Amino acid sequence: MAKRRREPMSEGKKNIIAGLIQEYDIKTAEDIQDALKDLLGSTIQAILEAEMDEHLGYEPYERSENSNSRNGKKSKTIRSKYGEMEIDVPQDRESSFEPKIVRKRQKDISGIEDKIIAMYAKGLTTREISEQIEDIYGFEVSEGMVSNITNKLLPEIEEWQRRPLSSVYPIVFIDAVHFSVRDNGIIRKLAAYTILGINEEGKKEVLTIQIGENESSKYWLNVLNELKNRGVKDILVLCADGLTGIKESIAVAYPQTEYQRCIVHQVRNTLKYVADKDKKAFAADLKSIYQAPSEEAGYAQMKEVTEKWQEHYP
Repeated sequence: MAKRRREPMSEGKKNIIAGLIQEYDIKTAEDIQDALKDLLGSTIQAILEAEMDEHLGYEPYERSENSNSRNGKKSKTIRSKYGEMEIDVPQDRESSFEPKIVRKRQKDISGIEDKIIAMYAKGLTTREISEQIEDIYGFEVSEGMVSNITNKLLPEIEEWQRRPLSSVYPIVFIDAVHFSVRDNGIIRKLAAYTILGINEEGKKEVLTIQIGENESSKYWLNVLNELKNRGVKDILVLCADGLTGIKESIAVAYPQTEYQRCIVHQVRNTLKYVADKDKKAFAADLKSIYQAPSEEAGYAQMKEVTEKWQEHYP
């Protein structure tokens, strides 16, 4: 991929940068950070003053028949990706001023909640997240605050897991994503099973995500019964790898559903017995069987592939 060329700097930008270097005596990267922090605070302050002018309909020291008027300022500490800063929020006598640039009760303008949730999703502890935020952004976020932010997700997750589903899904796929979790100081592997359906409009839809520890017929029957309770009356084809107990559970929960072993896993399992030098050619031939347009064509292709490779891999 070609490296994108930087556009030539305009004279206007050069003049602004020269002015900043002179105004803030910039010599290091930290000086640039401090300058940006100061400029951000000053810009927010100016916008707040302009918002108040628009709200009241007149500028400071102008005469007006408006019964509402300015009523001093209230100091407020806000957090940004450049660190903490103080701003003075203008007040009005009727308390009807609603600033847009920094809303009432808003103390964070850096999108820090999204960053905390992203780190939480990657498995960091509340203490590690707190330390990362302080190290990167220069202000402290308590472990309690991190917990409060991540706990906001729980009601949304629970609501998503309980939402009603369509009555029929022509195809449903079950596949696992393996990840590490810390449990009582011990790192262990878990599987998150993503159950993805193709609905009657041909669109993909994640039906649920289930964390699996002790997969069995009972486990999968509970998963499938949960889908039934959420409105799924029929699945035409359910595609999964050879999960323990899945076939028996399908027969109980959806007796008319056809169970299809995952073709990708079947090809992968077959290739375990093939030498590395032959894998590319063998995989291409094997896929030609599964990708045949009809059962008859697939059977004919299977006979050709068998004849071709029988000597090497009986």
